[in-house]
Amino acid sequence: MDSIDAGDPLTFQRPGLSQQVMRRLRRGHWIVKDELDLHGLNREQAREQLVAFLNECQRRDSRCVRIIHGKGLSSRNNEPVLKQLVKSWLMQREDVLAFVQAQPAEGGSGAVIVMLKRGK
Repeated sequence: MDSIDAGDPLTFQRPGLSQQVMRRLRRGHWIVKDELDLHGLNREQAREQLVAFLNECQRRDSRCVRIIHGKGLSSRNNEPVLKQLVKSWLMQREDVLAFVQAQPAEGGSGAVIVMLKRGK
C-alpha cells in the first residue's frame, strides 16, 4: 500500500465513470446526504462502522456521503492512519463509484466525499 501524506488528496474513480462526474464531485455539485465520523476509533472499530454506514446508505439510497477520517493530528507520529485505511476499504467496495478529498469547509484533507451506486 502506498504511503499517504496528510496533504495528499484522496481520489478514486471506477473505470468507465466520466470525468464530468469527478469534476462535479470535486466541486460539490451533489448534496451530501449522510456523514460518518471515524474520529477516535481504532482500525477495527473504524472498519466495522464504515461497513455498517455504507450498507445503510445503500439501503436508503444515499448516493453522496462524507466520511471523516481525520488528519491524524492526535495519532502517534501525527500520521493519518485512518486516511490510508479508508482509501483502501472504499476501493474494495463495488458500491463505491468514486471519492474525492472534501473541500476545506467540509473537512479538507481529513474527509472524503463518496459517490455510491444506486441502492437496491
